[in-house]
Amino acid sequence: MKKRLWLIGLTIVLAMALAACAAPAADAPADDNAAADTEAAGSEDATAEPFRVAIVMPSTITDLAWSQSMYDGLVAVQSEMGGEGAMEIAYSENMFNVADAAAAIRDYAADGYDLVMAHGTQYGNSMFEVATDFPETSFAWGTAIDTGADEGYENVFAYEANAQEGGYVNGVIAAMINQSGVIGVVGPVEAGDAKLYIDGFVAGVKATNPDIDVNISYTGNFGDTALAAEAANTHIKAGADVLTGSAQQVVGAVGVAKEAGVPWLGTQSAQTSLAPDLVIANQLYDWTGTINDMISKINAGELGGTAYVLTLADGGLVVEFNDGYATPDDVKAAAEEAVQGIIDGSITVEME
Repeated sequence: MKKRLWLIGLTIVLAMALAACAAPAADAPADDNAAADTEAAGSEDATAEPFRVAIVMPSTITDLAWSQSMYDGLVAVQSEMGGEGAMEIAYSENMFNVADAAAAIRDYAADGYDLVMAHGTQYGNSMFEVATDFPETSFAWGTAIDTGADEGYENVFAYEANAQEGGYVNGVIAAMINQSGVIGVVGPVEAGDAKLYIDGFVAGVKATNPDIDVNISYTGNFGDTALAAEAANTHIKAGADVLTGSAQQVVGAVGVAKEAGVPWLGTQSAQTSLAPDLVIANQLYDWTGTINDMISKINAGELGGTAYVLTLADGGLVVEFNDGYATPDDVKAAAEEAVQGIIDGSITVEME
């Protein structure tokens, strides 16, 4: 009986010892606090609001020209920031009617977007009216350099491209490819970066071969592909064996160039897919630096006041050759020389 009691007592002692070993250490609460802090931090990250950007544009996000150049830039920045959870993009396409665009700009501002972009000079007046009513919202428009600072605006950014720079380079390329002595240009409206590009293109052609005739036609419309096709046909009938042009209308012009086997030089966005064997090179607009800087400023409390300009020197403009077109080495060399000359200032693009 005593032996049995002794065994029971020993069992109880061992059980108590095991329980003591399993008990948390004295500093265990600190580990619990750390876990709680980690959980709270994760919760904070999960509930962080994304930066919200809205853009109103005159054409589509796949126009291979003006609108796509900016949309592609926004998507690239979104990816850099970590995706849709970090940056939200909303857009309104084909805003031909300025009144409709104005309503969209106001709706985006009222909906609390951090940055509302009016991607077209035709929207400028409407954007400034809305910016007056939403002083805590940032706005941006292009192509322009007016931030409204003289009128007291502090929440407007502006942006444009020195399109004449890549235009000049494309002009050099066109002049060296040309054999007929005639080059055709299909322009939209004689304003903004379209005119800058065309003036620069003409300057590049004339600097390379002043005897070449450069025939220019402005359709008076940014998006009428039928008018652009008609203009391209007219240029080809007049003897042009190289074509270029600007704005979303060029889809029609490139189609005609492809049918006729006439080389094309693009601008704003890559147009190679329209005629993979005939697009020689494209001047590309890279807006990512502009977008990143605007977001950085807005997050720091600076809602506007900066005007941005894309250039060859800052990498905002890039002349990219199409590997599918057999561009002669001397043409590439001349283009690269022109790019470097513009960057270092030894070449000045003369504008009309």
